[in-house]
Amino acid sequence: MTTKPITVDVLCVGHASYDLVYCVPHHPGEDEKIVADSFISCGGGPAANAAVMVAKLGLKSAFVGYLGNDLYGEMHRQELIDNKVVVDKIVRGSSPTPVSMVLVKPDGKRALINYKGETKPLSEYAVDFSAIKAKVILFDGHEPQISVPLAKQAKAQSIATVLDAGSVHEGTLALMSIVDHLVCSEKFAVQLHGDNESALRKLANDTATAVITLGEQGLIWQREDNHGALLAFPIVAVDTTGAGDAFHGAYAAALALGLSWNEVLAYASAAGALCCTKSGARLGLPGYQEHLGLFEQRL
Repeated sequence: MTTKPITVDVLCVGHASYDLVYCVPHHPGEDEKIVADSFISCGGGPAANAAVMVAKLGLKSAFVGYLGNDLYGEMHRQELIDNKVVVDKIVRGSSPTPVSMVLVKPDGKRALINYKGETKPLSEYAVDFSAIKAKVILFDGHEPQISVPLAKQAKAQSIATVLDAGSVHEGTLALMSIVDHLVCSEKFAVQLHGDNESALRKLANDTATAVITLGEQGLIWQREDNHGALLAFPIVAVDTTGAGDAFHGAYAAALALGLSWNEVLAYASAAGALCCTKSGARLGLPGYQEHLGLFEQRL
């Protein structure tokens, strides 16, 4: 049987979870019971959210990762389908779908607890990528055994690659010197190199383009001998969960669209900012018109 070719703008490889989001008046103390002001549930995970973000921007995306054969896995898969994300290469199994509980405080700051149980990263040959063609591939580092060979193959084929490096772990360390665009959090930069400025210089030695996102402070970047900064869009934060996922998804989408460097940064920053104005990572991802309106303010 011949496998049907899949052609997408952005292929997102990595983690999928299911999020249970509680908006709380304050962080509970020891032995304290509190009542949430609101509750939502939806799919989550950096690469999965990025795939939805790309689709919301009007491009074609696919997600590759693991979902269990359980209720959370099925709900997440259907949610991706409803958002027009290609799901043909999702791997299903008997291990549980990872679940995250998120506590969101009134200032938009959050605390997150993730449970994976016995769920392990996919093995190197768990996914056949031979029939997938993409303009850009986005990794979040959570599936290192399938991501590293794919990133090397992409480099050989001159396919642009992006790493969403949220924190230092096996996958991000393995991919950071292979990808074309290392787009990391301040947490990742500080964990590796102590402070942002020295981290930026050192990270730029590992990749063609290094970007450090700084939340409400914007971002800093370096490409070879060129470097700069971009201020964040001024917004009132409701929930910062998923802002990084939105940023990375839009960043990859901008590369697929062939935007200029300054436009890539503004395009990604607009998505990240808008995500902070709503509760829930997946539900906070902005739509095309909303995103375009804010993006054009920086042009």
